[in-house]
Amino acid sequence: MASSSFYLSARQRADIASRSARFWWRLEIPTWTLIATVYSGWFALVYFWQDLGPWIATPALIWFTTWYMSLQHELIHGHPTRKPWLNQLFGTLPLAVWYPYGLYRDSHLQHHRNEHLTLPGDDPEAYYFSRASWESLSPAMKAIVRLRNTLPGRMLIGPLLDISATLTGALTALLRGEWRTVGMWGFHGVLLAGLLFWMSLHGLSAGYFILAVSYPALSLTKVRSFYEHRAEHSPQARSTLNEAGFIWRILFLNLNYHLVHHDLPGVPWFSLRRVYFAEREAYIARSEGFVVKGYRQWFRQHTQKPVSVEAHPFASIHEPVQTARSDYNYQQETP
Repeated sequence: MASSSFYLSARQRADIASRSARFWWRLEIPTWTLIATVYSGWFALVYFWQDLGPWIATPALIWFTTWYMSLQHELIHGHPTRKPWLNQLFGTLPLAVWYPYGLYRDSHLQHHRNEHLTLPGDDPEAYYFSRASWESLSPAMKAIVRLRNTLPGRMLIGPLLDISATLTGALTALLRGEWRTVGMWGFHGVLLAGLLFWMSLHGLSAGYFILAVSYPALSLTKVRSFYEHRAEHSPQARSTLNEAGFIWRILFLNLNYHLVHHDLPGVPWFSLRRVYFAEREAYIARSEGFVVKGYRQWFRQHTQKPVSVEAHPFASIHEPVQTARSDYNYQQETP
């Protein structure tokens, strides 16, 4: 784990320990079921592509590809086994095309240093800029960033900007001789070439899959991450609590309860909702009111109006500001 677990109270810690001892949690039965469902569904859709036709198979494959990216996140956090190499085995196939699993794993675990959340240069998943970087952008580039900070813009051009940055990073790693990273890209490329060839045998071309399936799937993940984090002095107030509907929760494996996930990264996806609602008022207070009433709220508020994610308001501050709270008994544990 890249960050410690944070319990609201000794009672919550004992309750989670009790739940984790139950066979369905201990054996990770929901996660094993998810793995079987995602893989069987994804490969079946490709295998029967010509029988199903693109009007049925395309949206279904977008769903399963997005679901696979959610599954990869779960694998990174130590599920369903305690063996990282075995979890990696389930997440290495490039079903979503764009990122080697190893690079995503390393970057995401760095993101879980909660005291650095949203800080440009420290948090690899931050959308904020340092003030100097923001002021150096041209007016056209600032306009692009503001478009990206609307929800439709995030879905439309957000993946393109991420892909461009990732490929630039791959080229930089090659030029610098960062052979571990180059090796990840090489292995990823070999697997991807083999996968695309197999897909072509079943009538699904590489170009169609990349443009009509993989890119839209990446766009869907941008709905989840659109405003997951905000710039606040208190690290616990930087992660959202999104009370999303059932379909979104299943697709994103309950990561909408994002503060709960950052506090307790070892809690599996199938228990995040229960943990949240068992202490809902405490989590809302802990987040300092960073609560969203479902993704519909973001669509309603930010279809045209961008979120204010530009120059970070305190990007030069690297030490978290601790806030004293007397209404809850906060405890920390390092696994």
